[in-house]
Amino acid sequence: MSNLSILRTYAQKPPSEFPSSVLFTHTERTLTIYDAYPKSTFHFLILPRVQSESEITLKDLHSLKTLLKCDKSHAKEVIDALAKDAEDVKKEIESEMVKRYGFKWQVVGAIVAALVFSSTFRPIWTGFHASPSMHHLHLHVLSADLCSEKLKHKKHYNSFHPKLGFFLHLEDVLGWFEAEPSYFTQMAKLDEKKYESLLKEGLTCFHCDKEMKNIPTLKEHLQSEWDAQASKAKAREERKRKAEERKKDTDSDDVETATDEHQDKKQKS
Repeated sequence: MSNLSILRTYAQKPPSEFPSSVLFTHTERTLTIYDAYPKSTFHFLILPRVQSESEITLKDLHSLKTLLKCDKSHAKEVIDALAKDAEDVKKEIESEMVKRYGFKWQVVGAIVAALVFSSTFRPIWTGFHASPSMHHLHLHVLSADLCSEKLKHKKHYNSFHPKLGFFLHLEDVLGWFEAEPSYFTQMAKLDEKKYESLLKEGLTCFHCDKEMKNIPTLKEHLQSEWDAQASKAKAREERKRKAEERKKDTDSDDVETATDEHQDKKQKS
């Protein structure tokens, strides 16, 4: 079985046949699996399962491009199902972030950039590759750090760079359905040559837009960005903890003072 078609095989298998090392969770319509080559600290794939009575066929689910050629309402049903389950996966990731590291990611950038690329500045990204290498539609759900030993090549990084354009944010794709029909038709073309050229763009940090000369330099920089974020988050949590302790002490003192005053009044009366 080709690695490129393994997702298509998964989409046709019952969940009971998956080992726990592969399957994270499932619903009637989707499978959520661990990415075998994660490009971030947390990285999952959500696949639409093949439904025997559905209007959408296995062939239609080959990619986002083939899905968008189908009846528009049926295509949106598939993406809505992926989006719904992505919300549950995001909650699980955020919970695990706090459990393992003590904080949820915060990707910081300029205010103007945040307004333009709102999806970029979130702790978890959800989206599709415009021209995927793997057969069968899949939605990426990954933490916004791109710190992973599996990230080894420029095309890996650029395929997930949140501002470059190859990574299509889920909310943007959903927005196509609400736009003018002509815009939907234009975006749904997903011209491979146009998008694949983006993978050859230079390396820039998605945090600060600084240009990097090679992958090792970029990875070191991304790790330093994450370490700085972790340090700030831990300091923030420590300040919060101390503030809560001070409030408890103040509340306790207020209770003691009120009790003493009450006792004094009773004695005087």
